[in-house]
Amino acid sequence: MAVASFCFHAELNDFLPRYKKQVIIAHSFGERASIKDMIEALGVPHTEVDCIEVNAKFVDFSYIVQDGDTINVYPISAKFDITPTVSIRPKPLSVIRFVLDIHLGKLATSLRLLGFDTLYRNDYDDQELAKISSSQSRILLTRDKGLLMRSLVTHGYYVRSTNPQQQIVEVLQRFDLFKVVSPFERCLRCNGLLTPVAKESVINELPETVRSRSVSAGESQNHEFHRCQNCAQIYWQGTHYERLQQFIEQVLDSKRSDSISENY
Repeated sequence: MAVASFCFHAELNDFLPRYKKQVIIAHSFGERASIKDMIEALGVPHTEVDCIEVNAKFVDFSYIVQDGDTINVYPISAKFDITPTVSIRPKPLSVIRFVLDIHLGKLATSLRLLGFDTLYRNDYDDQELAKISSSQSRILLTRDKGLLMRSLVTHGYYVRSTNPQQQIVEVLQRFDLFKVVSPFERCLRCNGLLTPVAKESVINELPETVRSRSVSAGESQNHEFHRCQNCAQIYWQGTHYERLQQFIEQVLDSKRSDSISENY
């Protein structure tokens, strides 16, 4: 039986059982296998790996593991500390867009709120998610590491936090998106783009309380209206808008303070 020694660095240990974290793993194998297959057999999705070093030389995912190999597997965060001579990362996407699995509905809403093109439905199955990610060049966000191991998925990320308010900060940090947020540009329900509309064109579609406030002579609130180009949902600046604005400010402040408390 052949044996190769694996060492997974930094956050790649998130995917390992406790007894394999932060240690050298002696992995026995009997059949010829690529290093990609072995890494995923040990529980780490290929989308989380930035580079691989075998016997002090960098290799790509096609490398066939040999008996006695000493293997170091590095995450995305290591790109600032080492300079690999062999790249295994896919070409960066020119436009950041997302597709999310069923477990991340709240995160999908937060991403849309911040202006990011985000597909989400509670009936997407794994095969469809992988296909959408591949065919539409979307980053797949999931809490299912097995989904990220599908060969179709080239751009994906396993969301560590289970707290919806922390998840949005985690994703913004991982993809360095704090400087490109564009709040209130997308529909929270369907992801469609919002467009300004005249008050007169939507006044009869508004709730009575909103309609009465918007026509009050001394009321400055509710004078701006937007409609979703896809589903026709109408948005206006009411009390809910103020809560959303507060949440956005907390998210952006978290880049410095790592603290979010408001549950909108």
